[in-house]
Amino acid sequence: MIDDKHYEAAEAELETVFDFVRWIVSCFNQADVYFGHGTDNAWAEAYSLVFQAIHLPFEQSATLDSAKLTSNEKQKIISWAKQRINLQKPLAYISHYATFCDLPFYVDDRVLVPRSPISELIQQHFSQLIEPSSVSRILDLCTGSGCIAIACAHQFPDAEVDAADISLDALEVCEINIEQHGLWQQVIPIQSDVFSGLEQQKYDIIVSNPPYVDQEDMDDLPDEFRHEPELGLAAGFDGLDIVRTILAQASQHLTDQGVLIVEVGNSQIHLEEAFPQVPFQWLEFEFGGHGVFAIDKATLVEYQAIFTA
Repeated sequence: MIDDKHYEAAEAELETVFDFVRWIVSCFNQADVYFGHGTDNAWAEAYSLVFQAIHLPFEQSATLDSAKLTSNEKQKIISWAKQRINLQKPLAYISHYATFCDLPFYVDDRVLVPRSPISELIQQHFSQLIEPSSVSRILDLCTGSGCIAIACAHQFPDAEVDAADISLDALEVCEINIEQHGLWQQVIPIQSDVFSGLEQQKYDIIVSNPPYVDQEDMDDLPDEFRHEPELGLAAGFDGLDIVRTILAQASQHLTDQGVLIVEVGNSQIHLEEAFPQVPFQWLEFEFGGHGVFAIDKATLVEYQAIFTA
């Protein structure tokens, strides 16, 4: 917690972009701020905050660092810094902006902040898992902001993409993003509790970043993550409540050559313990990330009795 006098002094005494970035970094370090919603260190987060507040694309340079700020710009930066530090609120919920697959998205506290390593698979057209030219229908299950569905639509412009979520609040945010990307003819938001609203629908790719945080991790979450909707995070004692349902029902919604891709994060260990005989394909990422598996329809069918037990 930083007191108001500290913020008042900053507004009166600091002048340039770099002045404010350096000051914010010091505040972050003093307040023990946690980074995990798009950046992983104080400098990157401070630059992101300042540049978003003054409506500039992030492009660090000596010229921009030395640029002087107006009074209104200073006030906005300090207001955002106060929320980020004193409330431990994720920057994306302050600026209502996040990127995923190099695309911009509106976000607020009705949805999780986009940050899945699945972005790397999308940019590769899932080519290590399926022939991209064969993909005509994609399902983003537990879509939240719609970032995965919309990114898939950009990479597969001829494919139909369904964006399903149980939360009407989340689907409202998803619809904002569909509108901003001009994809109403390609991306369809659907309210569905896992597959309940998708009867008889089949897809070449089902991709999901569902709730998967186990109880132990929920109890230990940094305060920043407690601003996110619990519905999008918590998934029971072992983090597999939703994943079990997905595994039990996905084969009914895949084409013969279809593939299921699911992120389970730290709950990977629980999944391997629950289904030791199942040959999940655990994917590796060049730019970081873990706990994402792929499994094709044939394998889902082979182990159907285990998944539904």
